[in-house]
Amino acid sequence: MLRGARSSLGILRGVWSSTPARGFCSNRSDVSVEKLTGDHEGVTVFGFCRPAAKNAISRNLLKEFIQAIEDVKHDRSVRVVLLRSLVPGVFCAGADLKERAKMKPEEVGPFVSKARSCISELENLPMPVIVAIDGVALGGGLEMSLACDLRVAADSAKLGLVETKLAIIPGAGGTQRLPRIVGSAKAKELIFTAAVLDGRQAAEIGLVNHVTSQNETGDAAYLKALEIAKAITLNGPIGVRMAKTAISKGMEVDLGTGLSIEEACYAQVIPTKDRIEGLTAFREKRKPIYKGE
Repeated sequence: MLRGARSSLGILRGVWSSTPARGFCSNRSDVSVEKLTGDHEGVTVFGFCRPAAKNAISRNLLKEFIQAIEDVKHDRSVRVVLLRSLVPGVFCAGADLKERAKMKPEEVGPFVSKARSCISELENLPMPVIVAIDGVALGGGLEMSLACDLRVAADSAKLGLVETKLAIIPGAGGTQRLPRIVGSAKAKELIFTAAVLDGRQAAEIGLVNHVTSQNETGDAAYLKALEIAKAITLNGPIGVRMAKTAISKGMEVDLGTGLSIEEACYAQVIPTKDRIEGLTAFREKRKPIYKGE
């Protein structure tokens, strides 16, 4: 069961006492924040819940998502962030086009800019971020997923940057992150044609790390993502964060500069208690107990 109360910001804060098969959808918030316990301690789950709008990105969802990211940014107890949908069959259908249609032309640019900034903040979180795609992830929904470190999809998922069908382009990082993941030529093909891929097709081109057969409860990707998150939480949290920094920053520069970034990140793990604990546990032939110190 989920235990917890809603905050004044409308974001559901709670704790799962065991691994949930299907999430809890609050009628009063578009984004829930749940800290898992037990075998999955250290994992915080962001759950999207706008059933009537297929989790489309509205002003309110974006506001709550920004707050959720801000809440975990400096929380050392959070070792992995996991994104999922609490709505069966859909992750995020993209922008809320009904809301967008009511915006004045001068309002559209700032809103898209805010969404782009939010997704960049997600990408820049210090801990690993995994997204579970158990349904449709189109437009902004896929752009959000591209900013995550790892992507897990059910075979029945539908993924695509379909903005050119609306005579626009991906505006929340899609034109930049997709080619960095699948290559320039493939990204151009997918964006130019507004193609939609299923989970297995996405895995074939490296768009997702894992694809899994969907189950009866519709959360196969979430359960696989939890499995990966658990494996991450067993390792030293400072080491994992520094590895993320070294890889992410290093990919943006030449090899020589990247090696210097790696050196700087390594220097930060040398004085930690966790490093000594890892060596001690190895010598004593036991599992290490890491505290992020």
